[in-house]
Amino acid sequence: MTVIERLKTLFNPEPVTLQLDDIQALILRSRPEPYVGLHAMLHIDDAAGGRALLGRLSAHIPSAAGWTEDRDAWIGVALSHAGLVALGLPDASLKSFPLPFQQGMAARAAQLRDTGSNAPEHWDAAFKPGTCHVALTIYARDDAALALAVARAMAELDAAQGVTLVATHRFGADADAKNPFGFRDSISQPAVAGSGVPALPGQERAIAAGEFILGEPSETGAPVAMPEPAVLGRNGSFVVLRKYESDVGAFNDFVRANADGEAAQEKLAAKLVGRWRSGAPLVLAPEHDDPALGADPQRNNGFDYAADPKGLMCPHAAHARRLNPRDSQLTILTDVNIHRIIRRSSTFGPKWTPDVTAADDGRGDRGIFFIFISARAYDTIEFLQQEWINRGNFIDLGTERDAMVGLHGDEPGSFTLPQQPARRRVQGLTTFNHLKGGEYLFMPSLSALRWIADAGWRESGG
Repeated sequence: MTVIERLKTLFNPEPVTLQLDDIQALILRSRPEPYVGLHAMLHIDDAAGGRALLGRLSAHIPSAAGWTEDRDAWIGVALSHAGLVALGLPDASLKSFPLPFQQGMAARAAQLRDTGSNAPEHWDAAFKPGTCHVALTIYARDDAALALAVARAMAELDAAQGVTLVATHRFGADADAKNPFGFRDSISQPAVAGSGVPALPGQERAIAAGEFILGEPSETGAPVAMPEPAVLGRNGSFVVLRKYESDVGAFNDFVRANADGEAAQEKLAAKLVGRWRSGAPLVLAPEHDDPALGADPQRNNGFDYAADPKGLMCPHAAHARRLNPRDSQLTILTDVNIHRIIRRSSTFGPKWTPDVTAADDGRGDRGIFFIFISARAYDTIEFLQQEWINRGNFIDLGTERDAMVGLHGDEPGSFTLPQQPARRRVQGLTTFNHLKGGEYLFMPSLSALRWIADAGWRESGG
């Protein structure tokens, strides 16, 4: 059963409290398995032309009211602050957005720890400051459906005046939905209160909708501050987009150098990630992979770390445990629920194979678009980058960085494997994912897109 099929069986319209018909479907709708898609980056040269394009595109964007329905393809649209400026929004509205969004991702490099090889001067041209005004994403079930959806979107773009297509990037994965390193991806997703889907196995409860949807009560009981006027902010959300080029060969070489034999290498790889390549969590399958468990959405996220306080099954430093500590005891007190995110990441490039070596890296043909949605997106990504990814104090590991997405720089890093009687530190970690660009984005509601398209602030005197 796929993710969408499972959600369809669980969806109940009775407890729905969200205005689903105004929320972009991409916020709540999981990608298909298998999936293909396209990211397109647009630059607005003429405000009126850009607004007209948004108006036409809005007719092709499905709402979350049908997020459990079968669809061959769907589209989502998000805007950068520079894009909102180019569209002509009034100054009062522009200043009502969070400061990190106003500044943009490149200007926040210091807060994001995007230094060295990850610094903005090394990013792709499409992500240079002020370049990406509109990010358009299309997900589809297969190449034929994608071709039709792309043709519709490009027809609208061709008819637009004053809008430039800066770049496109194809992505996709087969039914295993694995990332460039061969691991099943985006398994752990929060249940959103009021969406019609209850908390699933492994989830204590649904997370307050305001952690993801602007205008709704958050985990604190009050809504997160949103852009003004309300028609612009309500039912929207914020998006973090980061494009990574993956050094799959370096990862394979590291695993081979530090474990003897295929079984030991697979286990070390699983320890680095926190799951086996099938998606089976280490705390439920500590000794060997369990593909049936990994493929079962009713079980593959149904766990916590209560039975593994020392990290003997799943190391505290494992990527999955770092970014979702669940009930782990943390050295630095943190409310995990206000750092929950909805993942919409997309893989590109050849499928993982064990024979790839470091000699095959550096071509830019393998990687991942790390994309997530949250009402606190910018606070969350900067917290994650500073505390959970590029430091280890919160799990009493000092300067030890995330093995998978940490930036190790000129000094190779280490990875701590709790063992009995003494822990083992594996040395020689290098950076496996190199940042090639990104942007802070705002995903408006459907009514907000129409308000922007119609320059609604003129009618309201803004």
